[in-house]
Amino acid sequence: MRNREEFKAQLKEFVNGLQEHISTDDGQWTIKGFIDVFQNIYTISSDTKIVSKILEIHLFPKIMNFARQHGYKLVLAEHQNYYPDISFVKADDETIKFAVDFKTTYRIPDKPFLCNGFTLGSHGKYFQDRNSTKNIQFPYSSYSGHFCLGIIYNRVDGSTIDETKPYKLSELTSISSVVRDFRLFVAEKWLIASDKSGSGNTANIGSINNIKDLINENGMFSKLGEHWFDDYWMNYGKITIQDRKGNTKKLTDLESFVRYKKGNVALIVPKHNKYRDS
Repeated sequence: MRNREEFKAQLKEFVNGLQEHISTDDGQWTIKGFIDVFQNIYTISSDTKIVSKILEIHLFPKIMNFARQHGYKLVLAEHQNYYPDISFVKADDETIKFAVDFKTTYRIPDKPFLCNGFTLGSHGKYFQDRNSTKNIQFPYSSYSGHFCLGIIYNRVDGSTIDETKPYKLSELTSISSVVRDFRLFVAEKWLIASDKSGSGNTANIGSINNIKDLINENGMFSKLGEHWFDDYWMNYGKITIQDRKGNTKKLTDLESFVRYKKGNVALIVPKHNKYRDS
């Protein structure tokens, strides 16, 4: 636990200094596009996956410096669908490892206190069998902590950006960035989890999407404890109960699960999605 809290404090301090690396003084992303050998600049798409990947590349040199400064080796995910994005392994004690995933999402325009949310990794094989190496860089149990480096941003109105037009280097400052107004944060994954799957039919854990709660690590399990997060997601959709009318249902909501396990439902933190709270 001491190692985890120490790493978390170091990572938070590091992330607090990244804003000026990716933002101009007026809040625009410092990345404007990509350049060819003829010095033509082409604007990029605001597609979430594209923005996310470029942000990772943009930040990676800084992350390398952070790792060296604090005595960690970086191990990148060997395959695209592996968890996590980066494993921080202590150079002088390889039993100490931390999982860090990049998580990017955008504010919802008509509800700017909410973001679109993101997934927090699978609750499948490697999550249930903590010694499994399926789709994970090292066994889940070998990590001392699981973190998200979160980036929330505003999408820029597409009408101000012409993706078909090439620009010259001399026009660089006139190019509108596709995203702006970043908010970066660090959170332990269990502290920002919701009780719902994050992506359709896949076995992914979903995050909460109130921005203030994300930044303050005020997820649904944050008062219950990490053991409830583990127990719930290991058993998600596996337990069948009968209601008062005799109908059966699978447990896929936290309140029903906590009642079934005879826990204290008053400790469940509600999702704050219906009012402005940021």
